[in-house]
Amino acid sequence: MGIMTDLAEHRGTTVTAEAIDFIRGLHGSAFDSSSSPKHAVEIIEQQLADADHVSRRSSVRGDVLGDALLERQNRIANLEVRLNQMEATLTAERERADQLAADHPDVSELRGEREALRQEVTRLGSELQAAHEQRDAAEARCDLLERQLAAVEHPVALLAGPPLRMPKVLVVDDQPDNLLAMTAVLETLDQELVTLSSGRDALKALLDHEDFAVIIMDVQMPGMDGYETAAHIKRRPRTRDVPIIFLTAMGINPEHSARGYAAGAVDYISKPFDPWALRAKVAVFTEIHLERRMAS
Repeated sequence: MGIMTDLAEHRGTTVTAEAIDFIRGLHGSAFDSSSSPKHAVEIIEQQLADADHVSRRSSVRGDVLGDALLERQNRIANLEVRLNQMEATLTAERERADQLAADHPDVSELRGEREALRQEVTRLGSELQAAHEQRDAAEARCDLLERQLAAVEHPVALLAGPPLRMPKVLVVDDQPDNLLAMTAVLETLDQELVTLSSGRDALKALLDHEDFAVIIMDVQMPGMDGYETAAHIKRRPRTRDVPIIFLTAMGINPEHSARGYAAGAVDYISKPFDPWALRAKVAVFTEIHLERRMAS
């Protein structure tokens, strides 16, 4: 009632019974949906399993590519030895060139095979590097999801010690109902929530203010969508390290999640979101932000 009264005074209107009933209904729905952390545990465990699967698949592919790369390099080395022997023989005994050409494989064919193998080694090396990067990213995501899972199962204080200046949380969604719901879920974390309705407003807020622990952003927004906004954020040196969580009503599939991670997001969850999972993710990124601040 205090919040409703303040809002009505700010807007110069009066509190209506319909508005009070609407807020009570939202509060009841949020309370019902957040009564148990079990669903949040299932969500994060599934994400953890997916990330672990990618990590293991990347490791296996890295081993296969490494073996193939070693085999090609050995073949190149053998061909180098054979070519060096033949060229030395041809230089020392020019008069026997015709006989040597009959006794040994054609030099041009060997050189062509060597060049083809070199190109294949380059390709395999690039694929191996990509597999290693994918494995590293999957393992980092596993570590992050494990911390989030622990935050759901065993909530603890962020950091022990004297009271800390808590970082802010930026929430971006063009739907007022969604902003209200996320505010209700996250206000228990005792952090300042900056709620905005567009990507352009988010970019301006990041220029005007600092010390954001995480950005929670809708994907589908008019004008500048979440992907485009994230790309601008990641191009700016001041904001490129701020983690971004995408919220979307489009559902989770490999195409959407891959595009989200390519845009710089650290997480990608669907609506309707689980309040326990969202609080756990924000709490973990806040903890990481505070750890980095204390280390610097």
